[in-house]
Amino acid sequence: MLDAGTNAARPDNAPADHPAIAAPKTGVLLANLGTPDHYSYWPMRRYLNEFLSDRRVIDYSPWKWQPLLQLIILTKRPFTSGEAYKSIWNEEKNESPLMTITRDQTAKMADAMRERYGDQVMVDFCMRYGNPSTKSKVREMVKAGCTRILFFPLYPQYAGATSATANDQFFRALMDEPWQPIARVAEPYFDKPEYIEALAKSVEDAYAQTSNRPDILVVSYHGMPKRYLMQGDPYHCQCQKTTRLLKERLGWDDTQITTTFQSVFGPEEWLKPYTVEHVAELARQGKKKIAVIAPAFSADCIETLEEINEEIRESFEEAGGEQFTYIPCLNDSEAHIKALASVVETNLKGWLD
Repeated sequence: MLDAGTNAARPDNAPADHPAIAAPKTGVLLANLGTPDHYSYWPMRRYLNEFLSDRRVIDYSPWKWQPLLQLIILTKRPFTSGEAYKSIWNEEKNESPLMTITRDQTAKMADAMRERYGDQVMVDFCMRYGNPSTKSKVREMVKAGCTRILFFPLYPQYAGATSATANDQFFRALMDEPWQPIARVAEPYFDKPEYIEALAKSVEDAYAQTSNRPDILVVSYHGMPKRYLMQGDPYHCQCQKTTRLLKERLGWDDTQITTTFQSVFGPEEWLKPYTVEHVAELARQGKKKIAVIAPAFSADCIETLEEINEEIRESFEEAGGEQFTYIPCLNDSEAHIKALASVVETNLKGWLD
């Protein structure tokens, strides 16, 4: 987002052959999961191969997992996943909604940082899988003069398969830098007041726009194998706390809100209840009007626009549900940018005050 060559100069008192060095600044690098470059077969296969080969995501032994992945899964899944992406693709910009939204978030964050810190901060974004890669964006920031980088995974709740693998990739990128910037990683923000307030406001706005108030709010988080929880991953607990804080902020009781988990993959047991099954059960219990929100996602993506708004909606309606309200992710809303900017400002203390 910045041409490094525009602010580079030879240091004072340096010899004539000394390389130009960019004026020092602080970088804020936002990170999200990633997106294929296109929904056609080969871009989808490259993306899925990178994603499903990550040991943080699939921790099965590679000698067992890789033959299954390469010979079976990646011959079929790029077609089905490609169709799902095609149904939500931003054809005007030829990119996924996640890419569009993350770029918009970054632009608004850059404006917020410029208002707060002037030209001392450079803001950009990267993806853990696909493009723009973490390595390429770290390289750009260092070239532009960032002697300090705050890395900010856009996952409110920490999980090994999201936050940790993003951090891994960031530190791998730093390994290739001759002059490493000082680095910090922003903490998860699942319980930050500004984030809870933004979630609550989105619920209140959505409810105000419905003709009939939903019987219950389903708070759907991305799932993970239950085994990860047993191994000490805090994700489940942080999701439960987000729901509790949201319920308290809204002034509701337990009958008005429930926590579920979506996107189950593979044969083992995942965190329960499963969203796709639970919404059908709610319909059979007589709760014909529901709303669904996905607080684990900072931007609408395949898991929300296709899975929730199509697959999960269909499960609810086939079981007798009548009114399904999907509440969009916080995306680049003013309240969300305010919450994210608050996290950034907290983590820049001591660097920029």
